[in-house]
Amino acid sequence: MTLPALKEWDAQAQALTSGQTAVILRKGGIMETHGGFEAEHRAFLLYPTFLHQNPAELRPEFQPLLRPDPMPGQIALPARAEVLDVYKIESLEQVLALEDLQALNAAAVERRFHYRNRPWLHALVLRVFPLTPPLTISETPEMLGCVSWVPLELGLEVPAAAPALAEAALEHLRGEVRDRLHVRR
Repeated sequence: MTLPALKEWDAQAQALTSGQTAVILRKGGIMETHGGFEAEHRAFLLYPTFLHQNPAELRPEFQPLLRPDPMPGQIALPARAEVLDVYKIESLEQVLALEDLQALNAAAVERRFHYRNRPWLHALVLRVFPLTPPLTISETPEMLGCVSWVPLELGLEVPAAAPALAEAALEHLRGEVRDRLHVRR
């Protein structure tokens, strides 16, 4: 069975898995040159990466999540996620309105927004299911590189716990994102 995995900084993957946030802002990896990031998959595994993880771009409350790679050559997939909402945001003011709902600081959000002189970002609201225990796989050369999506060949079921955020909290967050982006319900 092939399952897609989304590469995300380890600190952000931890924040999503623990329910500290359910929002991520994406632009795309260096190798995604054409249209940048797209929410190609509505369900995926979180693939924590330490490559390019930048402490200076995380909000202070997420700094304690920074750590060295505990298992070089191995990937501990901490959670499965479902995309609930996707917004392509073309206003820096609107993107910055989401700053306190996700892990990146304002400078990082602005830098990503303007990356490659393409002023936009995707905001994704996710329902995250921690894996119990995390699924550990060996990293292969095909998984390397600055891409968002990695297809994983897994020959097993992926057991998950209850969602990291209770449904009421998640619905409140979804409403907050819609309100800040001025999206009608």
